Amino acid sequence: MEPLIGSVEAGGTKMVCAVGTGPDDIRDEVRFPTTAPGETLPRVIDYFRTWQAEHGEAIAAIGYGTFGPCDPHPDSPTYGWVTKTPKPGWSDTDVVGPLREAFGIPIGFDTDVNGAALGEHRWGAAQDVATFAYLTIGTGIGGGIIIDGQILHGLIHPEVGHIPMPRDPAIDPFAGTCPFHGDCLEGLAAGPAIGARWQVPATELTPEHPAWDLEAHYLALACRSLVCTLSPQRIVLGGGVMEQLHLFPKVRARTLELLNGYVQAPQVLERIEEYIVPPGLGNRAGAAGCIALGQLALAGAP
Repeated sequence: MEPLIGSVEAGGTKMVCAVGTGPDDIRDEVRFPTTAPGETLPRVIDYFRTWQAEHGEAIAAIGYGTFGPCDPHPDSPTYGWVTKTPKPGWSDTDVVGPLREAFGIPIGFDTDVNGAALGEHRWGAAQDVATFAYLTIGTGIGGGIIIDGQILHGLIHPEVGHIPMPRDPAIDPFAGTCPFHGDCLEGLAAGPAIGARWQVPATELTPEHPAWDLEAHYLALACRSLVCTLSPQRIVLGGGVMEQLHLFPKVRARTLELLNGYVQAPQVLERIEEYIVPPGLGNRAGAAGCIALGQLALAGAP
């Protein structure tokens, strides 16, 4: 029997806690708002304590995928911390320490998008490739990168949502919402940016609204940058904004236009619909990815 793993998908808006062994075995799940750390982290701990007491089963490890930036390097003195983040009240917050103190079990820790990427690699849309990029487009924009089967960290971890965008003010006068960079990818294309630009939530915009052509343009610029820098074998686009499935054909077509035939790979030129894809795990990618982080920690991975 596979060991049970606790999963914490820590988003800027909500926390999703779950218990399971994989995407097809989620035993329980609960959601609650992400408020201040002093209120939210005790609530996470209480959930797992209560679940174990009620079910008489022990959780072997916990995987915690967080909004960022964070410190995912185990040899760092601030490992397991959320560092400087746009999320009010969460900068310089130790996340792993309280969980270790409460449970005394291995804690896997990474960005939420790195976790989701790991889940897609194990069980989802990227099982057949070794190198790929996972972007989540929702309340924020983040990127998880898998290189030769391993999560990419490097200096800290990828921050794809904060790459600069060539914005034409004559076409898009919106200055962006990012408090750090203004018109970076997140500042121009995340859900709150769509809502602020058009003065209506993205979910209320019809598929014919001009918002979606502009959104596809910015996402395609990001895809072009990923193709030209990391050469991924697939790009997976997830998050709440990408639940507007009519975006995918627009992003694929615009990516091909922006590449302009420069990258001569049949996966792109001939099978773009298999190259830029939605998550195979759907809305389970985050929870499953955090389970995978916990499994890595249990196996002793650094």
